[in-house]
Amino acid sequence: MDAACVEGSFISLACPSARQALCQIINVTEMKDMHRQKQNEEFNGTALGKVTWPETQYNLYIGLTLAITSSLFIGSSFILKKKGLLRLAEKGIARAGQGGYAYLKEWLWWGGLLLMGAGEAANFSAYVFAPATLVTPLGALSVLISAVLSSYALHERLNIHGKLGCLLCIVGSTIIVIHAPEEEGVHSLDEMQEKLKDTGFIIFASIIIIVSVVLIFFIAPKLGRTNILVYILICSLIGAFSVSSVKGLGLVIKELIENRPVVSKPFSWVLLLTLIISVGTQINYLNKALDTFNISLVTPIYYVLFTTTVITCSVILFKEWNGVNVKDVIGIISGFCTIILGIFLLHAFKDIEVTWQQLVSLTKKIEKEATNGFEHDDHHTLLENMGSPSARYEDEMHIFFDSRNDYLQ
Repeated sequence: MDAACVEGSFISLACPSARQALCQIINVTEMKDMHRQKQNEEFNGTALGKVTWPETQYNLYIGLTLAITSSLFIGSSFILKKKGLLRLAEKGIARAGQGGYAYLKEWLWWGGLLLMGAGEAANFSAYVFAPATLVTPLGALSVLISAVLSSYALHERLNIHGKLGCLLCIVGSTIIVIHAPEEEGVHSLDEMQEKLKDTGFIIFASIIIIVSVVLIFFIAPKLGRTNILVYILICSLIGAFSVSSVKGLGLVIKELIENRPVVSKPFSWVLLLTLIISVGTQINYLNKALDTFNISLVTPIYYVLFTTTVITCSVILFKEWNGVNVKDVIGIISGFCTIILGIFLLHAFKDIEVTWQQLVSLTKKIEKEATNGFEHDDHHTLLENMGSPSARYEDEMHIFFDSRNDYLQ
C-alpha cells in the first residue's frame, strides 16, 4: 500500500451503483498525528503490536480509582512522617529543617515514606490511564484524609469549619471528575518528544528552572526557616517536571506492553533521570517544610501551588484542554476553586472552637434580640448616654444657662 502511495500513481476507488473511479495522486503528505496513524493501522490491519491497550472509557475509570487510592496512601503517609519527625525532635536530635538527616534512622518516617511510595506508584499509574487535569486535583482528597487522621493521631482539632471544608473538597473533586477531559493529550512517546520542542513549553520550563535555582541556592538558605512559601514553592515548581516525566514514562510502559522498541530510545532514559532528580528534590524540601512548619499549613499550601503548576504545565505541554468546551473549562476551574475554599476552611479556623450547639444557641439569641430590638435599643442608648461625658457636659451647660437666666430675671 505504501509503495503505491507516491505522486503520479493511480488508485482505484469503489463507488456506489457498482461503479469504479480511477484517481491520480498529485501530493503526498507525511502523517504526523501518531494517534490517527495508529487508528489507521488498526483499521487496515497493519498494526505491529499484538497487545492492545484497554478502551478509553475504561482508562478513565481505572485512572480515577488509582488517583483516589493514591490520595488515601499519601494522606496517611503525611501523618506517619510527621510523627517520626516529632519523635526525633523530642530526643533533641538535629532536625531536617536544620539540615539533619537523622530521620533516615526513624522507622515511622520510613513507614510513611513507603506508604507515600505506594501512593506515588498508584498516582504514577493513574497518569497512564487518565489526563493530568483529572488526576492532579484529586490530590485534595489526601488533604482531607490527613486532616481527619491528624485529629486522632496528632491530636489536632477538627471543628465545624473543618468538616465543612472536607465536604467542599469532596464536592469540588466531584465537579472536576465530571468536567475533566476523558482522553489524554498525548498518545505516544514520539508525539510527546515533539511537544517538548514547542516554544511555549520551552519558555515555561526555562522560567521554572531559573526560579527554582534562585530559590534553592539564594533564598532558601536565608528565608527557608521563616517563610513557609520558600520550601513549598520549590516542591511545587519541581513537581511540573516530575508529573511530566511520570506521564512520559507511562507512555513508555504503555508502548512497551504493545511490543514497541522504546527501551533503546535515549528519550526514555532522559525521562527516568528527570523523574529521579525531581522527586528527590521534592522529598528533601518537603521534609524540611514538614519539620519546620505545622502540617495543617504545609498540606493545603502545597496542594494549591503544586496543582496550579501541574495544570498549567499540562495545558501548555499536553494540550489537554484543546478538546474541552467552555462549559467544561468553567466546571474544572469552579471545582478547583471549590477545593481551595474547602482547604481554606479546613485549616484557617482549625483553632476556633465552634460546635453545632453553639451555632443553634447563637441563632436563637439573634432571633430573640431581633424580636425585642426596640426595647433593647432604647435601654442600650439610655445606658450609653448616662455614661457619656459629652452628655453630662451638655446637661451641665443647660443647667448653668437656665439658672443664669432666672437670676437675671
